Amino acid sequence: MALIIVGLGNPGKEYEKTRHNAGWSAVELVSKNEGFDDFVFNKKANALVAKGVVGSDNATLVLPETMMNLSGKAVSAFIKSPKAAKNLLVIHDDLDLPLGTLKMVFARGSGGHKGVESVMRAIKTDAFARIRIGISAVGKKNQAKKVHGDEKVIKQVIGKWKPPEEATVKKVLKKVAEAVRLYATSGLDSATQFANTR
Repeated sequence: MALIIVGLGNPGKEYEKTRHNAGWSAVELVSKNEGFDDFVFNKKANALVAKGVVGSDNATLVLPETMMNLSGKAVSAFIKSPKAAKNLLVIHDDLDLPLGTLKMVFARGSGGHKGVESVMRAIKTDAFARIRIGISAVGKKNQAKKVHGDEKVIKQVIGKWKPPEEATVKKVLKKVAEAVRLYATSGLDSATQFANTR
């Protein structure tokens, strides 16, 4: 099985290390851990692409060079049919989860995430695996602290990680990379169980 692993984010220096680029950062870590080739710009997909192996599976890592809400354009260059989407794993930030948590899901709605919506529209299915990385402050009962109002949401999403958050972010990204490896070697159920256990 040749996996397509996509890290959602916004391209450009100003978005590096922002919460919205958590998926992008996770895919960069997978590339580093698994010894992938360097990322090379693929003009047709308008994305940075690296090829390598995770476990014994060939994998292509994709970092769309479009803005977040156009991510589907890059994904559709690799996923040509709804059936092919079973080999797709999309990794992205999620405002509905508190920092320090991740959730692996399959065939679920976008939860209002513009990048995920774009992917679903472009490949005409939601039947693919996703890893959601929590980016919100931790509120009561370890739930995500809700941010209200468009401006505040934007500020939260494209803000950079605060220094006290960085150690947690590092830990979470490491767990994402481990979940990706499990997904490649043992399948969706094992990876989901691992990712969704605190």
